[in-house]
Amino acid sequence: MLCALTALAVNQMLFMKGVSHTYPIHASLLLLITPILITFIAAWVLKEKITWLKLIGLFLGVTGACILILSGDSTGKGNYVLLGDLLIILSTVAYTIYFILVKPLMQKYSPMDVMRWTFTFGLFMILPFGWDELTLIPWEQFTVNEYMLLFMIVVPGTFLAYIFNVYGIKILSASTAGSYIYSQPVFAVIIATIFLKENLEIYKIIAGIVIFSGVYLANKQFKK
Repeated sequence: MLCALTALAVNQMLFMKGVSHTYPIHASLLLLITPILITFIAAWVLKEKITWLKLIGLFLGVTGACILILSGDSTGKGNYVLLGDLLIILSTVAYTIYFILVKPLMQKYSPMDVMRWTFTFGLFMILPFGWDELTLIPWEQFTVNEYMLLFMIVVPGTFLAYIFNVYGIKILSASTAGSYIYSQPVFAVIIATIFLKENLEIYKIIAGIVIFSGVYLANKQFKK
């Protein structure tokens, strides 16, 4: 139930609302905060030592997020960008908590069992908030294109993504699995630039480099 609350109810609803107000590149770069948060929350829960490199990594991650949030960009297709960025960050915090919660479950149950109950509980948690909007969807006006887009969001973009994540968490540590999220902005930048005609300003590149550096330092390990 806690996994459903954090991974689906809180994370997905805040993320969808946030994306509707900000830019895709902003959202994807802000998601890079996830592995940094996972490292620190895992260290807190598992009593791991916090090093100076991890502290510097956290600082860089927050700095990169602030560059995006305080940019004041008025170009592109985003509106209420500040609100959207803050909602994305809150959704990232919720997803980070989910990464920590799901790790012990993966040691005891199969990934499909965990996902089945997570999505079942999540359905009943989200339904009261989305029922009114669900009833307003003009299904009869949907074309094949709309149904294909809906399929891409629900099946590979959500369900398979969660399945692959829990399989990864079962084999790897939560922080290691979370660090792979750094590849998402690469695809997001390419897709948003080509298909959504979103501008790739210099501040977005700088913010990406700063956040990438933070992720690298927060997860860097030294052999004794």
